[in-house]
Amino acid sequence: MSKKNEKLISHGDIPEWTVSAVNSLLAGLKTVDELTYFHCLRVGQYSAKLAQSAGLTPYQQKLAELSGALHDVGKMGIDKNIIHKPARLNESEYVAMKSHPVMSEKIVQPLAADKNEFFTNLLPAVRNHHERLDGQGYPDKLQGDDIPILSRIILIVDTLDAMSMDRSYRKGLPLHVVYQELQKYAGTQFDPHLVKIFLESHRFWAPQIDPESLENSMLKKVA
Repeated sequence: MSKKNEKLISHGDIPEWTVSAVNSLLAGLKTVDELTYFHCLRVGQYSAKLAQSAGLTPYQQKLAELSGALHDVGKMGIDKNIIHKPARLNESEYVAMKSHPVMSEKIVQPLAADKNEFFTNLLPAVRNHHERLDGQGYPDKLQGDDIPILSRIILIVDTLDAMSMDRSYRKGLPLHVVYQELQKYAGTQFDPHLVKIFLESHRFWAPQIDPESLENSMLKKVA
């Protein structure tokens, strides 16, 4: 599957029921996998901040926040032993893990019923958050600007969170190492323009992200 990325609309209406709908999906994720739940909260917050630093509109920033928050809800359908395996995944486990973006899209899809514009704009970001600039990502092997900009944003902050947090098999990496990895793979895995913006802005907005208050502050307002 490959399609030319449509321009992300800059303004629009956000349904009044958005907060309750998204919170319901996240509550389901929390009951299954609390670690992934909090990861999604952080990625949602980080995505909104990077979108703001990149000059996206408030509407687009909210799309970034909620697509970041929902990007991994599909992991509800994957064995936790695979998600948290303290070793390299074997081939069948890796195939199962790679199915989560499509599963996330399917879980969110009903919210886009009746051509709801907000969630219709959100779906591609959820589905394609593991696409790489060089076309070696998944599930659709999209390349370059064919990858939705929100997906490119999520990939950067998803990588930041995944690398910097402690895991059962390793300690979280220091920020300077994460920065080096983002720079190393800018232009192949990551959008180099967004990496540049991230590296220039992260130190300013990172202190605003308080992990202890994320659950209380997330998704309280839709605009």
